[in-house]
Amino acid sequence: MGDTSWVRRVLVVEDQPFMRALVAEALRGAEFEVHACASSSEAVSMFAAVDPDVLVTDIDLGTRPNGVELAHVVKSLSPGCAIVFLTNYPSEAPLSELPAGSTFVNKASLDSVDGLISAVNSTLVELAVTVTPPLQSDAAKIGTLTRVQLDILRMIAEGWSNAEIAKQRGSSMRAVEKAVSRTFEALGLNRRPSVNPRVAAATLYSRTFGWPAPADSDK
Repeated sequence: MGDTSWVRRVLVVEDQPFMRALVAEALRGAEFEVHACASSSEAVSMFAAVDPDVLVTDIDLGTRPNGVELAHVVKSLSPGCAIVFLTNYPSEAPLSELPAGSTFVNKASLDSVDGLISAVNSTLVELAVTVTPPLQSDAAKIGTLTRVQLDILRMIAEGWSNAEIAKQRGSSMRAVEKAVSRTFEALGLNRRPSVNPRVAAATLYSRTFGWPAPADSDK
């Protein structure tokens, strides 16, 4: 009996390098052929060559066209391409502006890659979903942090390594490792082995405050 499966192609558009790499890795792990880029213009230029089955895009890409505008272009080029918005926009975002049949996933609603893969798979079979996090629980978690822990959380959201955090704070690696672990524990992120605490911490911060402006770690 022959194998009738096909390699599913996904085009990921995300201007934040940390999140772009994470999403691409998650989708490759689910046996997608992944093509990733940082802007709508780059996505349009490579679209014909990639011929994706699904577009996974942020809404705010830092430059125009934004993700919604890109999705409409993609639909005009390939009406059958599924659309998944993976974004920090709140659930109150103007969903009416999204192409019909699109899936809307708030980044902070994901504490493992399974939720993203499930949303993409649902959209591919024309079952659009909307996934958003409980706002109060996020705020409550952030509110338990000390000032030092909140500062560390911000640097994690910027994609800094423990070594970069130690350099910025003038601390030893051991001290930073302990502080990072305590921050994760305060947020309840060390309790489930399926959760990547660094990713979950970054998305929790971005959901509450938005992505921080890049800082110079050499200062």
